[in-house]
Amino acid sequence: MTAMPRGRTRRTSLVTAIGALAATAAMVLSGCGGADDPDAGTNGVGKLPAARIQSKSRAAADAAPAVRLSGTVVTSGRTYELDMRLKTGGGTGSVTSQGATFKLLRVGRQLYLKADSDFWNHAGGHDGATGKLDGKYVKVPQGDPAYKKFSGFTDKAVLLDGLLTLHGTLATDGHHDQSGTPTIRITGDKGAGGTLEVSLRGEPYPLRLERAGGAGTLRFSDWGRAFSVAEPAGSDTVDYGRQLPTS
Repeated sequence: MTAMPRGRTRRTSLVTAIGALAATAAMVLSGCGGADDPDAGTNGVGKLPAARIQSKSRAAADAAPAVRLSGTVVTSGRTYELDMRLKTGGGTGSVTSQGATFKLLRVGRQLYLKADSDFWNHAGGHDGATGKLDGKYVKVPQGDPAYKKFSGFTDKAVLLDGLLTLHGTLATDGHHDQSGTPTIRITGDKGAGGTLEVSLRGEPYPLRLERAGGAGTLRFSDWGRAFSVAEPAGSDTVDYGRQLPTS
């Protein structure tokens, strides 16, 4: 048998090793969609048409048992700052409007409103009851205008149905990031009809919404995270009667 020169053996081994590494790298890249593929390792909704992304995002939101919603909503010419936790059968959180902050709590169909004396004075509580209402959970009668006005802020289905809507022609607007979570952005009428950031990690939950016409910006978090709501203690509750003071 003829002996092969050492130098040639080493060169042949080196060429073989480089070729094997190149082939392995090519297989890895082809298997994961390429190093520059923004949808690699995601839930895949970023590859879908905008209307389909919106549909899947809405379905995920509806199916989630709970969510936290914070930001601003402009309605009927008034701006509300919300920080609410919502779930089927109840909700709790705070609302600020025109410099006044109050808390809302809904357990089943019973809605409570909790605020300080300044709020009740502004609301027209001038019949000597203001002191009794200060810092208490006040039952809101279902026939009171305030019930219809504020119960929607505590109702997950109602609130999401009214908010998670983009207007006009839908389109995707690239891959983005929301607080460390990769997202796909969809728009209505190139943003004039609103924009929605949808999570590319896990379930395609809505994470950030800019409403059409400057009607507010909202952030969604804690999707599916359980929390409890319970009737406040009797000593912390006031039943004002058939109708609350009006603002």
